[in-house]
Amino acid sequence: MWIEHDLTHLRLQNPHAATIGAFDGVHRGHQVLIGGMVAESRARGMAPLVVTFDPLPGQLKDPHGYRLLSTLPDRLERFAELGIQGAIVIHFDAAFMRTSALEFVTELAHNLSLRALWAGPDFRLGRGREGDIAFLRQTGGQLGFAVRTLQDTVTWGGAPVRSSRIREALRVADIETTNGCLGHPYRLTGIVEHGERRGRLLGFPTANLQIDQSRLLPGNGVYVCRAYLGTATYSAITNIGTRPTFDHHPPNVEAHLLDFSGTIYGRTLHLDFLKHLRPEVRFGSVEALVRQIRIDEATARAWFQDCEDGLDGDMVRPG
Repeated sequence: MWIEHDLTHLRLQNPHAATIGAFDGVHRGHQVLIGGMVAESRARGMAPLVVTFDPLPGQLKDPHGYRLLSTLPDRLERFAELGIQGAIVIHFDAAFMRTSALEFVTELAHNLSLRALWAGPDFRLGRGREGDIAFLRQTGGQLGFAVRTLQDTVTWGGAPVRSSRIREALRVADIETTNGCLGHPYRLTGIVEHGERRGRLLGFPTANLQIDQSRLLPGNGVYVCRAYLGTATYSAITNIGTRPTFDHHPPNVEAHLLDFSGTIYGRTLHLDFLKHLRPEVRFGSVEALVRQIRIDEATARAWFQDCEDGLDGDMVRPG
């Protein structure tokens, strides 16, 4: 998949289809939209494209409160897996916000040789969100592209799949709903950094992750995770929180990789969150904490064994 950061310099010749959006998390709704575009594009001899933004509009409007479900590299990787042939990443800033819907759509139509534009039913673009579906259909008729919209709302567990629902589920540590709506495990990626080495002293060494501050962390607690270190994969239990047994610290993410020994400082670790085990609590003694960690590890091992036995093979349970 090719990636371009400057729409103004593109002059594509062959016919293309495109969809536009933040696509934060690339959840099930996004997947259905993109999947429909890819399927029709293949049938009609068009190349499917995604137009997305960096930073996302929410980051510009609420820089201190908005947290990402996925980084730009995460989104681009998902697009490629879904069959997208090219991605245009537009720098979203105050100047771009002033672009009219007509100006933006005209540039898309001409520069991309646009023949089809795919969007959700509530999609709007341009200055003040002035460009709704009716505007796009009328303008598309003049500029030579059709507008395709999803006919049905994508649901999971009996409720619509929306980014806001996923965010709320993450905040309350509801990993089942989070992953169900995403259609894939929620992932955090970070660089392993030096910590206080307290886990090693307790007999459970942990990898302390430096997570980009733009990411939305799951609610405080202990989780079953799948960890990816280079080409190796490990089962893991991960704690997110302030370590209240030790008089609280700034929020952090630390993972204990089962059946692993070695030094991994400075390396990149990916964590896929699969199950919430328990909330973070303050224990009356270090011994009580160690006993609970042993229980957590045994519970995680049993859960992974159930997965291997086929009880939860895809790790994203249907609603």
